Amino acid sequence: MNKKFYITTPIYYPSANFHIGHCYTTIIADAIARFKRQEGYDVCFQTGTDEHGQKIELKAKEANVSPKQYVDEIVKNAIDLWDSLDISYDKFIRTTDEIHEKAVQKIFVKLYEQGDIYKGEYKGMYCTPCESFWTNTQLVDGKCPDCGREVHEVIEEAYFLKLSKYQDRLVEYIETHPDFIQPESRKNEMINNFIKPGLEDLCVSRTSFSWGIPVPFDQKHVVYVWLDALTNYITSLGYLSDDDEEFKKYWPADLHLVGKEIVRFHTIVWPIMLMALDLPLPKQVFGHGWLVIHGQKISKSLGNYKDPREYIDKYGLDAVRYFVLREVPFGNDGAFSEEALIKRINADLANNLGNLVQRTISMGHKYFSGKIAPKKVEEAIDLEFIQSINQIYKTVQEKMDNYHISEALEDIFELLRKSNKYIDDTTPWILAKDESKTHRLETVLYNLLESIRVCANLLKAFMPSTSSKILEQLNKIDSLDLKYLDNNSYDLNKPYPLFKRIEDTKN
Repeated sequence: MNKKFYITTPIYYPSANFHIGHCYTTIIADAIARFKRQEGYDVCFQTGTDEHGQKIELKAKEANVSPKQYVDEIVKNAIDLWDSLDISYDKFIRTTDEIHEKAVQKIFVKLYEQGDIYKGEYKGMYCTPCESFWTNTQLVDGKCPDCGREVHEVIEEAYFLKLSKYQDRLVEYIETHPDFIQPESRKNEMINNFIKPGLEDLCVSRTSFSWGIPVPFDQKHVVYVWLDALTNYITSLGYLSDDDEEFKKYWPADLHLVGKEIVRFHTIVWPIMLMALDLPLPKQVFGHGWLVIHGQKISKSLGNYKDPREYIDKYGLDAVRYFVLREVPFGNDGAFSEEALIKRINADLANNLGNLVQRTISMGHKYFSGKIAPKKVEEAIDLEFIQSINQIYKTVQEKMDNYHISEALEDIFELLRKSNKYIDDTTPWILAKDESKTHRLETVLYNLLESIRVCANLLKAFMPSTSSKILEQLNKIDSLDLKYLDNNSYDLNKPYPLFKRIEDTKN
């Protein structure tokens, strides 16, 4: 049986159409999922939408439609966007799905009956856009510490989850499972800033709005966002349903991939819920940084972004995928701009990758009518080059195992740069002038084709369309080996440009 790998994105809040920041998280998850499938894992890759709450209710009212009609349109747009980005998700969960709503109600009742949820009164400062309560000490200049916007005081009857009951157990778990929260800086922040000062019990129901899952035994309450939203990772697999085979198969998750602003919910609230339900915790929560524009987080409320399809239509799908994966050191913030995107396209995709593929295949046709076999007329420079080809998969695998995706891509493109340098150093155009060097010339081209083939296979996870185009030109769609083969042969198809240089950056 294949090893399983369950990876999730956050479920996104469909208060407005999605931006490149949402795409960033989802493209990362897609690259990891694709790479794991390539390694033979049985992968379950889940994304989805978190559709309840006061903000949606207000937005729907403004639009003069029902909350469900409002979110249906945005979810339809989101699914189209994921298709535009070639996202290979296996599951798309909506918190309005019947299987989710029924399971959430069962979870709420279970936790209430065992004393982990109790009724009380909530008085606190509430940020409607973030759907988060804050104490006065957590506010920054009297405003929400996450988004910097106004908060208002709320007093209402509510049910609470006993986070405080599990505080010591959570600290012990985090300290004995060093990989649970990554990167390390996020772990220190959670322990020192949120857990050790003392956990306050969490409000898990509301009465001031109605767009939510009703609490079964107290209908004036609806289940509040985090108990509703976080449980999606198990409800989608059939937890507490008649068909829980997927839950038994895939849980615990191998990786929850989340933005840094929701790490605390995924590493404090969610683990405590799972402890209360007597379920195993996810193996890792990775809090990545933000894509920022002019120093600001890309934000629906700030409106500082274009529809991502505009970038795809203008520059190409794989150029956008490559940029977001390559530009941001994983875990840190990274800047998004069209200028930086164009630089990457020109330097990495057109000059390095595209130029290498086109000129190598063109030489194969010019000198050998497209038919290249290994003649093994080797020199010292070849052995070093072949060693680089043979090392690349292990190097990339190590980076991907630690989710250092930008570095994995850098390693692949470093081999592509070495391949271009190998052309300059071996000078095939000079070898072609000497008939006695024909086998040497064929050896050089063969080595280059093997490097391109291996790199194309490794790029499948990151740039699937480009990978297919390269392998099609090589006529090696089914050649999946990630090592240099000394007994391969090539019957090349005609070359065509993979990426065009963008000369005028103003258009």
